[in-house]
Amino acid sequence: MIPVLEGLVPAAAVAFCVLLAGLALFQVALIAGAPLGHLAWGGRDRVLPRGKRIGSVVSLVLYAAFALIVLRRADLVALLPGSFAAVAVWVLAAYFLLGIGMNAASRSRAERRTMVPLSLALALLTLVVALGG
Repeated sequence: MIPVLEGLVPAAAVAFCVLLAGLALFQVALIAGAPLGHLAWGGRDRVLPRGKRIGSVVSLVLYAAFALIVLRRADLVALLPGSFAAVAVWVLAAYFLLGIGMNAASRSRAERRTMVPLSLALALLTLVVALGG
């Protein structure tokens, strides 16, 4: 734990969840057939095909798990064992750091411009929670 970050942890966890909620709404729009596919899943489809829509449904489930992990590590909820959250939050930080590279490699310029900064913000917020929790 880094003491200077300790006071930032609850705010970082809430900010993380707000960004994740925005992503969840985006995924719901994609599932519903909104023509936003240029911003997700490699940016090749204007409207996502069935398989990628299923991927968006899976993303929603993962987002809920991610939020629980971060909120637990920040001691804002107690739905998971603390020891699990302490390890899982580092896995999430690595996941979002990897996401920066994956989104940067997208062929879609719109996806790169949108998702790289978002992945960076989520990675930094997760690191604050991991280091300060």
